[in-house]
Amino acid sequence: MVATPRKRKVAIIHDWLVVYAGAEKVLEHLLDLWPDADLFALVDFLEEGDRGFLKGRTPHTSFIQKLPMARRKYRQYLPLMPLAIEQFDLSSYDVIISSSHAVAKGVITSPSQTHISYVHSPMRYAWDLQHQYLRESGMTGGMKSFIARALLHYMRMWDLRTVNGVDVMLANSQFIARRIQKVYRHDATVVYPPVDTEGFALCEQKEDFYVTASRMVPYKMIPTIVEAFRLMPDKQLYVIGTGPDMDKVMAAAGPNVVVLGHQPFDVLRAHLQHAKAFIFAAEEDFGITPVEAQACGTPVIAYGRGGSLETVRGMGIDDAPTGVFFDEQTPEAIAQAVQAFEAVAHTIPPRRCREHAQRFSASAFRRSMTDIVRAATEPRAQGKVLQLHEWAANS
Repeated sequence: MVATPRKRKVAIIHDWLVVYAGAEKVLEHLLDLWPDADLFALVDFLEEGDRGFLKGRTPHTSFIQKLPMARRKYRQYLPLMPLAIEQFDLSSYDVIISSSHAVAKGVITSPSQTHISYVHSPMRYAWDLQHQYLRESGMTGGMKSFIARALLHYMRMWDLRTVNGVDVMLANSQFIARRIQKVYRHDATVVYPPVDTEGFALCEQKEDFYVTASRMVPYKMIPTIVEAFRLMPDKQLYVIGTGPDMDKVMAAAGPNVVVLGHQPFDVLRAHLQHAKAFIFAAEEDFGITPVEAQACGTPVIAYGRGGSLETVRGMGIDDAPTGVFFDEQTPEAIAQAVQAFEAVAHTIPPRRCREHAQRFSASAFRRSMTDIVRAATEPRAQGKVLQLHEWAANS
């Protein structure tokens, strides 16, 4: 009598559940792909209105969940996070999938288990952004700076050690794959994050305005975009979003800039659909909103660093451009890029933008993840499927 194969037991590990943002959109699709998986996270402080993507799941959390003021200051428990992530008992699971931008990939697994880690980025503040992090935190000198530097050194040592526990490492872009190679000396297969391209319908009728949309945090450079439009008083900009930089945005806004603040999805989509172009000045690992804009048929004017070089086809770089790049994060460079775009806008058809965006669709992500997990857990599928994805990532 042939025994019936046992269904593999899956665990999904996420750093923390605090907001519903880009990493959580990836997590949402992982949970849909493996609906019977158990979910683990260091803390779970999601607001009730953001919990829908969990579909009723109650995540397993760490001891940090119960520490004083953890809801507001969970990041201050960074020194305890390696210990906390290692306390999850995953011994009963066959497949572990971690969604990691901090410590999730550091879970402890055994040789009989398969650990697949989707890396949004190596821990930014511990590696190449350490000095920026210390400057922005006001810790460039003194005893606090010494302690912070020692802590980050410890985090780097721990982060490097945990790479050995990962069987298959995935990156959300070629940009992050290069960072992984630099930091970990480990090859990563690129699987682009899922973008809901179907939720953004093509619109070929454009109006005479530009748009930017983002959480207003410093690296997004929203005040710089607004200042660029002070140099172009004849051009109109709509700004959607809110955050710590809102005061700077309001102070920089001239009469040709309309700051809408936080808006519901329908309003965001309408502006993305009808804008002449979407302005994007951040150096992102990937960058979802530029893809959403292109799904609407809207070209992108973007800073030519990071993930934008993969999500946007630049004029003069690609023979089928979907946007224009600028080389410096300054108002003058953005203004020059807008002028350059207006000279060539007629050569960028909306349908081309839409077709390019489909490369990053949710269905493409789900196919890739399903195939890669199967390849890693079914010996007969190994090699062939991974070679296919290495070819696709580099094509």
